Amino acid sequence: MSKSKGLTFKGGIHPSKDGKALSSSAAIQDAPLLKEYQLIIQQNIGAPPKLLVAKGDEVKKGQLIAEAGGFVSVPLHSPTSGKISKIDSIPGPMGIPVQAVVIAADGEDQWGELMESMDWKAAEPQAIKDRVRDAGVVGMGGAAFPTHVKLSPPPGKEIDCLILNGAECEPYLTADHRLMMEYPEKVLEGAAILGKALGVTDVYIGVEVNKMDAIDTLLAKADDYGVKIVGLQVKYPQGAEKHLISAITKREVPTGGLPMDVGCVVQNVGSAAAVADAVVEGKPLIDRITTVTGEPVKNPSNWRLKLGTPVIEAIKFAGGVVCEPGKVILGGPMMGFAQKSLLVTVTKNTSGILLMKKDEITQYQSVACIRCGRCVDACPMNLQPGSLSAAIESEKFDLAAKNNIMDCVECGSCAYVCPSNRPLVQHFRRAKAEIRKITKK
Repeated sequence: MSKSKGLTFKGGIHPSKDGKALSSSAAIQDAPLLKEYQLIIQQNIGAPPKLLVAKGDEVKKGQLIAEAGGFVSVPLHSPTSGKISKIDSIPGPMGIPVQAVVIAADGEDQWGELMESMDWKAAEPQAIKDRVRDAGVVGMGGAAFPTHVKLSPPPGKEIDCLILNGAECEPYLTADHRLMMEYPEKVLEGAAILGKALGVTDVYIGVEVNKMDAIDTLLAKADDYGVKIVGLQVKYPQGAEKHLISAITKREVPTGGLPMDVGCVVQNVGSAAAVADAVVEGKPLIDRITTVTGEPVKNPSNWRLKLGTPVIEAIKFAGGVVCEPGKVILGGPMMGFAQKSLLVTVTKNTSGILLMKKDEITQYQSVACIRCGRCVDACPMNLQPGSLSAAIESEKFDLAAKNNIMDCVECGSCAYVCPSNRPLVQHFRRAKAEIRKITKK
């Protein structure tokens, strides 16, 4: 590991309450088999997959039920064996109804035919990329961007560095921490496989130094896979890809640019483990490790949940609640999304299910910006959040675009420190949507 522990970037914040102690020592548990799974059909950024099954069809665990709908798309596989009981509309994680395949489990959880194990060290890079695509692997840190697309930079984009995000800087979440602690060789082998697919030898895993047990666990095996472990300062949003690149390589992604513009690709440690499963064991992505936590939860813990598991069932796995929650969030408190229904189901990017107490939730009204500059200091993208917000309130979206609003990563650091309680992230999301509408015309 780099002797310089605590590498970091300019800006960011350190939330006063990170909540990680609630579940950081809770070993990963396999969730009991349910009678039914409601599998959302589109679980990736990009084109939705094309459904291959119909009501009444029998399916096996891992069976392909929807094929990729284009290059920026991934297939979907059954999380268990059983029968397709219906194709239905269910509550979606973004607050709007979505289409789902409802699978009545037969209780046997029997695998179908797996893909053949691959000798990745001898395989061609394209064969690895094809396997990653066929297994339905996406970014599991939250974005759900198809992993094989990131492994396929366009001509002229030379990649020389792969970085795995093991920072898990979002408060309360500990799924990646436990993954690195309990399956270090799977994470490391996945990192090495990704490096082979990209043709790079500089492979790093960045981990915040509040997870020294995970760092030490990875270090014990890292040399066997040619992977470097780097300690990162405990700061939010340390896990954002542009900030990982800045902290570890000192390269700066240009305004409007992507990591590949500075020769880097960033993946999540959960995605790396899924890649190892796909390449070495031939298993598609049908489950994920998720933190179920918060003070209302009786037993905050980390679970391997099948895709399509209803949130209400995941909460029951963790012992239920000790008090009525004031809010349920998918993800963490900074970048997660509040839910209006507990019937929403687990998808490939559900890193956490967070319950917050009523007295932890504040209903507030914003007031005028007082020009204190705290948001400027906190912004990790070197933007002017206060000025951007004022422009957006006046619907001067062209001015917001000119001042690089599209570079905002929506981390919420500005809103966290704002004494006027300005709804900054909401303003920025609106501006991006308006600008996209204009540019599509």
